[in-house]
Amino acid sequence: MPLENPHASEGVPADFWVRWPAEEAARYRKAGYWRGETFGDQLDRWAARFGRRTALVDGGSRWSYAELNAGAERLATGLRELGLRRGQRVVVQLPNCAEFVIVWFALLRLGVVPVHALPGHRRNEITHLATLAEATAYFFPDQHDRFDYRELAEEVATACPGLKHLVVLGDPQDRAGFTSLNGLMATPADPDGNRADPPAADDIALLLLSGGTTGTPKLIPRTHDDYAYNARQCATVARMDADSVYLAVLPIAFNYTMSCPGLLGTLQVGGTVVMASNPYPRTAFRLIERERVTITSLNPTLVPHWLAELDRGPADLSSLRVLQVGSARLADDVAATVVERLDCTLQQVFGMSEGLICLTRLDDPVELLSTTQGVPVSDDDEILIVDGGGRPVPDGQVGELLTRGPYTLRGYYRAPEQNRTSFTEDGFYRTGDQVRRLPSGHLTVIGRVKDQINRGGVKIDATEVEGHLLAHPEIVSAALVPEADGKLGERSVAFLVVSGEQPSVKTIGAFLRGRGLAPYKAPDRVEIVAQMPLTAVGKIDKKALAATYIGRRP
Repeated sequence: MPLENPHASEGVPADFWVRWPAEEAARYRKAGYWRGETFGDQLDRWAARFGRRTALVDGGSRWSYAELNAGAERLATGLRELGLRRGQRVVVQLPNCAEFVIVWFALLRLGVVPVHALPGHRRNEITHLATLAEATAYFFPDQHDRFDYRELAEEVATACPGLKHLVVLGDPQDRAGFTSLNGLMATPADPDGNRADPPAADDIALLLLSGGTTGTPKLIPRTHDDYAYNARQCATVARMDADSVYLAVLPIAFNYTMSCPGLLGTLQVGGTVVMASNPYPRTAFRLIERERVTITSLNPTLVPHWLAELDRGPADLSSLRVLQVGSARLADDVAATVVERLDCTLQQVFGMSEGLICLTRLDDPVELLSTTQGVPVSDDDEILIVDGGGRPVPDGQVGELLTRGPYTLRGYYRAPEQNRTSFTEDGFYRTGDQVRRLPSGHLTVIGRVKDQINRGGVKIDATEVEGHLLAHPEIVSAALVPEADGKLGERSVAFLVVSGEQPSVKTIGAFLRGRGLAPYKAPDRVEIVAQMPLTAVGKIDKKALAATYIGRRP
């Protein structure tokens, strides 16, 4: 049954998304969270204010704020002449490059809604996204990371006849139906035409992907109003200013890299965004030294590689003031090592593309920086921590995190059935995260509601054990996965990426007992893998691990 929504933006069918209730929207506007300004308006304002300051660095090329605005204006003209119009949806699958930013602002200037696909997506994911969004165009590179996206685009176009435009960055190779992005970017600007049917600030601006580790991604509608506030508030908490230089290491299409504070938070204060073409520590270290980077964002998987790179030789990271780590729980021991080894402030980040973002504060004590995942960035982020029956639990006890607020969605895009289970009747989003709240308001992430192993009737939280495994000096990455067992119901299998001698079940058990863990939490089996399979949103793919290894005899 469609969800009724009489306030949907033009061009987007009314049953596709759910807005905030009118009284709450009015409250957010009155508080100044929502400023009634589209991203096209903001880019105009930034260009007027920051002009010649460097906005983007991509390899040897640099774009000032004025040049970024002019480039977005030209491309918007080209896209309008191509036939794109307000309310249409398009899939954007571009790597970290200046063209991604120009495409993004050009689309939003027209009111065209980009779906943030990731470089790792392939035919199944792109076809799903294009179908779900009813996309009319697909933006992609010719080649990236040794993969030819032109062949992928042809496969997707065959499966999705609604895709009218295949827009390629780079060489189209004279393939039928392809449009050159470079050619569109050279179109003479027509500001009057680009503003003929401007979007509203409460329109859907973009569609992000859910970060779940199973199934096809759900789409998350974010408006100009709420997404700008998200980025602005994160930049405030991270104490960013016009001297900030942000290094985009993770994919720019991630919500984390885009607006926590990321690209958008940096541009809002007049800072500079530096694009890293790959996530390798050596690349990042060179860029930090060359561009005097002040802040960057990593996920926990990259942190051990950064620490290992430091061991290989001296690196000038003296400009770095803040190292954000988020997108998954950072183990306490690893966090403590970061604090000890790097001469900058660790800022833990916990949040979700659906909305809520928590950051540790830069002046928090080391204990909080190392063991918690932060405090919500907005005074109007509403938090409930509840037990299995939906009853609030006191501070210090573990429960599921529920949230609502000025930048947290009220419903997934075109997913009425999912929305009935993911949201309470009064609009709280069920995150599925198990957390513990301290009296200070800091949250400690314990795990996922469903990321548990039921071993003989005793529940083992996989995240807790994984955090302890990562404290082992030779374990680079760890994932704990259940395996069916005739006697216990489930037993645990630890998948490990190691840098040295392969540990056995016995040595791992002894190590965990030495760290104070109950014996039943030690893995029943250990599997050494060369690397962890990742989902298209960059998380360890436990489903793929189970499909490949579970059921084998130890």
